[in-house]
Amino acid sequence: MRSAVQAALVELDPDNASSSARRAKLAILSTHPVQYHTHWFRALTASPELDVSVLYCYQASPKDQAQAGFGVEFDWDIPLLEGYRHTFLNSARSVGAPQIAGALASRNYDVVLINGWHYTAAWQTIFACWKLGIPVMVRGDSQLPSPRNPLKRILKYPAYRCFIPRFDACLAVGERSRDYFLHYGASAEQVFQVPHAVQDDLFQHAAHAAQARRPELRSQWALGDQAMVFLFAGKFIEKKRPMDFLHGIEAASQQEPTITGLMVGDGPLRTTCEQFVSSRKLPVHFAGFLNQSRMVEAYVAADCLVLPSDGRETWGLVVNEAMSCARPAIVSDAVGCAPDLVRDGRTGAVFPLADVKALGKILMAFARDPTRLRVMGAGSRAGLRSHSLGAAVQGDIDAVEAVTWSSKPR
Repeated sequence: MRSAVQAALVELDPDNASSSARRAKLAILSTHPVQYHTHWFRALTASPELDVSVLYCYQASPKDQAQAGFGVEFDWDIPLLEGYRHTFLNSARSVGAPQIAGALASRNYDVVLINGWHYTAAWQTIFACWKLGIPVMVRGDSQLPSPRNPLKRILKYPAYRCFIPRFDACLAVGERSRDYFLHYGASAEQVFQVPHAVQDDLFQHAAHAAQARRPELRSQWALGDQAMVFLFAGKFIEKKRPMDFLHGIEAASQQEPTITGLMVGDGPLRTTCEQFVSSRKLPVHFAGFLNQSRMVEAYVAADCLVLPSDGRETWGLVVNEAMSCARPAIVSDAVGCAPDLVRDGRTGAVFPLADVKALGKILMAFARDPTRLRVMGAGSRAGLRSHSLGAAVQGDIDAVEAVTWSSKPR
């Protein structure tokens, strides 16, 4: 189906209508293969409008994964490099500007998409594109509520307003990232919605198939048949605030004995959490690190996700995953996806950051109304339609069409 942009271009310039059908050569720069990006790259590759090449700075090792906060050394158990064209610019973390400039100049790209800009190679690529005259699009999920040093925030404002308006397109993953781009000088016409999305066949379809195994899945983590299970899934690090989850469980379980916690993941704070659970004799079970293909087991075993993170959680893709599995989510108001995905009473609930009493009250209310939880779970899955892979791909296509057309000589 022809997009609105394509139709408008044909109407304005019918003689060039056939040239607009040519596949735009899109290069995407990313630091390293990430489990949340590869399905997006495959979907972009499948689009007839785009000719996609992904440029990775390096390949992360199992040791790199552990040092990133996962707490254990591992390789992802899903294919991260299949279904799309990709190149590693270097085997190590450091990538030189000549490597990047050479790759861009030799392959005649129509547009370059930078996945985030808070790393050296991103800026080397941006400067190379500006020098070569290649349109630059940046995708980011930064949000204004993220904690910042006041002096740094003051100094940052004029600097960011100098370079963000220079990007040909700003790809926002949600409401807060859109506000971020606009705050720093992007025009509304520069901002395109390219939402975070997860792979349906890895979660929604797999969760539906695994539902019959729910008693078995609960049994492996010693979760009772009648328990109302609230799930924490993520790295055991400060920004995720796993202790807030435990304090909420402690307060709620004293009033509602069916409440149980399941914590999935690993990291530097895991020992602290385990010691707290042991000393307070809390009804909380630890599953340890689960690789990507097994995460659906945790969602199916649980009744609701809890993400108590602070503002450094600029999105929270575990919320997408849980909702894809028809599980509602309780998130702090600092979590980036809160205004986009979490509707109080419809897809979950939002509580004030660090307010464990408020969290405990929500846990009790949800545990006492299982029917409401199931209804919210169904609503959660339906609410992901605006944050689907299809929506993300269409946002990319619209942005590419806009910037490549505007960059053509008049």
